[in-house]
Amino acid sequence: MDNNNDTFVHVLESIPDSERVSQLKALFVDAFNRNPSFFVRCSGRVNIIGEHVDYCGYPVLPMAIEQTILLAMAPSEDNLVHLKNVDPKYKSFKCNINTFSIDLLDSTGPEWYKYFLCGVKGILEFAKPAYPKGMMVVLSGNIPPASGLSSSSALVCASVLGSAYIHKIPLDKQALATISADCERFIGTQGGGMDQAIAYLAKQGCAQFIEWDPLRATSIDLPGNAVFVIANSLTEANKAATSDFNQRVVECRLACRFLAKKMQINWREIWRFSSLQKVLNYSLEEMETLINTYLTQLAYTKDELLHFFEIGNDDFVENLLTPNTRDAQVFKLRQRSLHVFQESIRVKTFVEVAKQQSADSIHLMKQLMRQSHESLKTLYECSHGNLDKLIQISNSLNVGARLTGAGWGGCIVALCDGVDQSVEYINHLKQSYYADLENALGKNLDELVFATSPQRGAEIYLMDSTNNFIE
Repeated sequence: MDNNNDTFVHVLESIPDSERVSQLKALFVDAFNRNPSFFVRCSGRVNIIGEHVDYCGYPVLPMAIEQTILLAMAPSEDNLVHLKNVDPKYKSFKCNINTFSIDLLDSTGPEWYKYFLCGVKGILEFAKPAYPKGMMVVLSGNIPPASGLSSSSALVCASVLGSAYIHKIPLDKQALATISADCERFIGTQGGGMDQAIAYLAKQGCAQFIEWDPLRATSIDLPGNAVFVIANSLTEANKAATSDFNQRVVECRLACRFLAKKMQINWREIWRFSSLQKVLNYSLEEMETLINTYLTQLAYTKDELLHFFEIGNDDFVENLLTPNTRDAQVFKLRQRSLHVFQESIRVKTFVEVAKQQSADSIHLMKQLMRQSHESLKTLYECSHGNLDKLIQISNSLNVGARLTGAGWGGCIVALCDGVDQSVEYINHLKQSYYADLENALGKNLDELVFATSPQRGAEIYLMDSTNNFIE
């Protein structure tokens, strides 16, 4: 591992999640009759603003949260990958390190262990070790699944980091983030890299303004009185289980190519809005004007797009769609495009306001978050009734909130002005939202709605012969 700057391996006076780590170690010993060689810790994330723009090449503003994926790991001598989960509802799995494949046959979404295998496959394809090593792994996760807090990406990133460490592959954080983003596509998701970037580049106490090409992160100090609250709608949304997410990605790519053709640019070579903007040398605002000029229809049929691009159906399906969107017949290019550029303007404004640290910064940031949700609801159509109900309650209490993650369920992120407002807000949600929600019965409400602060990125803890953590 690259230890030149922020090392992955720490000597810590106080180990985060020490109780969970102890329990995980005990389960590992019980499963494999030996101690783990090391632990991997990778946080979930919440995206404060900038939704559905990373795969278009635009900056985002996430932060890592306290909920984590923890892996206990050790190399094995039998060429097998042994995977176990502390949660008994997730079945154990093992496969040969040299011959495994990741099959995507289950319409309910990939099994948990396939996300881990994505990370293993990514490292093997990137580094091509001469003798791939088997491994023993036990997982503990407290990031709510399918909640928009990046539980699946955190698992992929933890797997990439752990697999690289086992194979002694020296990688810096940017390289690990890039590999993780690429290999998550083995599961069928056409994401943009935000989840993987924040998993490695997060720093304690600040959000990260993440830009692309090249990947870089700038720490953004948030106003001292800003308190972020996460509230789980308890509507699960697995983006790998449906075509909804990839449909939006495809619509953005088609819109980009549509505009490129209109501007007499080789549309086959440009598929991300940021690349088109660079070629045109336009501002974000000028790109929005371009959309209003040329993308005038509320929907475009496949036949209309075939005629416009002057291509056949096979070419369109094979080269412009993804496997799970090949049956799509209608594409909303205008709405998706407007959201991407208006949201990107909001991200830029949000960061500028945060840097100013003025008396009305939090008020302005709240407004931008409300505008973001409205755009995700109406232009991107990725909200859900329960998310909208949470937003409505938030607005009534003068809290700025928006859905976070892909949408169609999951969580909202809310900005409160000070601890007092956050406590009042959390208590109100417990009484006005969760009390009436049948699937909240018997759950610990403190795990469903909670204040959070920015955490650090992925880490490894080693153990010595006395089973203590060392550098």
